[in-house]
Amino acid sequence: MDKALQTGTDAVPPVVLSAKTAPESRSPWRMALRRFLRHRAAVTGGLILLGIALYIGIGSVVFSERDANFNDTSIRLQGPSQEYPFGTDSVGRDVLARTVYGGQISLIIGVFAMLVAITLGTSVGALSGYYGGLVDALLMRLTETMLSIPNLLILLVMAKFFGGRIPNVEVAGRTFSGSILVIILIIGFTSWMYLARIVRSLFLKLKEEEFILAARALGVPNTRIILVHILPNAMAPIIVAATLGIGAAIITEAYISFLGLGVGPPSASWGNMLTGGQRFVERAPWLWFFPSLLIILTVLSINFLGDGLRDALDPHADKKV
Repeated sequence: MDKALQTGTDAVPPVVLSAKTAPESRSPWRMALRRFLRHRAAVTGGLILLGIALYIGIGSVVFSERDANFNDTSIRLQGPSQEYPFGTDSVGRDVLARTVYGGQISLIIGVFAMLVAITLGTSVGALSGYYGGLVDALLMRLTETMLSIPNLLILLVMAKFFGGRIPNVEVAGRTFSGSILVIILIIGFTSWMYLARIVRSLFLKLKEEEFILAARALGVPNTRIILVHILPNAMAPIIVAATLGIGAAIITEAYISFLGLGVGPPSASWGNMLTGGQRFVERAPWLWFFPSLLIILTVLSINFLGDGLRDALDPHADKKV
């Protein structure tokens, strides 16, 4: 009877998984990429950011720095035209060319200030969370002290004190204001505290995992445990913080420059372009409209990108309803 059932026409053939029907092996990074691509706002932000990068990159080829800094008072405060699509400023400089080179400076400040903040925040959080005890107490009290002081006050005081003390720098044939380095360091040294607390909490959790306890039992040095075993497992929030930190640094540079303590001449930035246009808000609105539009688009796209990365790097995102 059993043989008849097995050899009959109604017998169910065994299921054979071919290479095409076998379940696809998914690495964590591939799954994160799929989650990111499903995040429409993040993809849109990435495309906008790519467009701004192309605008700055192609613009740097079309315009030279001399074009951005050349002034002709006979054409001052001309509105947008075919020759000057973004108009001219109060001393007759091409606003379009200045937004290109101002964007370079704003993005340089954003990226390098973020690197300073990420380095400090990750280092303080990792040491505090891993070693604990006195090290944790001292570093966390330092972090809380920095958090208790208004960032704007620190920024204004340090910018006023250090502004103008560093000479201009020549790099690859371009002249950069010494104030750029001051702004990068000021923003970086006042933006690391929240990341330090996040990294500390992750290290407190991860250092109790079995693979870390096994590494300690095998005599693996603490430095290797921190850098090789724990830190890679804490990279998701660091990557998100790095992304969002660029936008925050650009905004910070903008309002420092707006207060007259930001990037100084001869370098242009979107922030000091807004400062130059504040006296002509009604008479020449193009002076503030185009730099502020670029700042808004850049910061919004970076924030959308950061939100997408946060969701993509969350291993439990697919389980959430």
